[in-house]
Amino acid sequence: MSLKYLHTMVRVKDLDASVEFYKLLGLVETRRYDNEKGRFTLLFMAPPGQEECPVELTYNWDGDDALPDDSRHFGHLAYRVGNIYEMCQTLMDAGVTINRPPRDGHMAFVRSPDNISIELLQEGDDLPPAEPWSSMENTGHW
Repeated sequence: MSLKYLHTMVRVKDLDASVEFYKLLGLVETRRYDNEKGRFTLLFMAPPGQEECPVELTYNWDGDDALPDDSRHFGHLAYRVGNIYEMCQTLMDAGVTINRPPRDGHMAFVRSPDNISIELLQEGDDLPPAEPWSSMENTGHW
């Protein structure tokens, strides 16, 4: 089973101020995704030469009422896995909560013992839908 660290996501209230802060730390923008329909921006920043270790700044264009009063500003950790179904089965067998099952063979969300959301993404092409995963419902929020 392979595992690769992808990124850490944090929600930000003021994208420009956050970008400037991370620039002060020495990070540079490595990629940006603006989603008109969802009204959000995902901006990835990493230290020069370490683009494989980015922080994802998630900015909701219409604001985010959850900021800064609670812990929603920390979003999730993300890892690419060799076989998302095997990984989720191993985790489920160990008693880990699968908040968003890998119904599509592409993505799942699980919770750490400390209630940290962990995103798992299938390496390469999505796997074909498979049972029991394809008919599972969400067990919670990710």
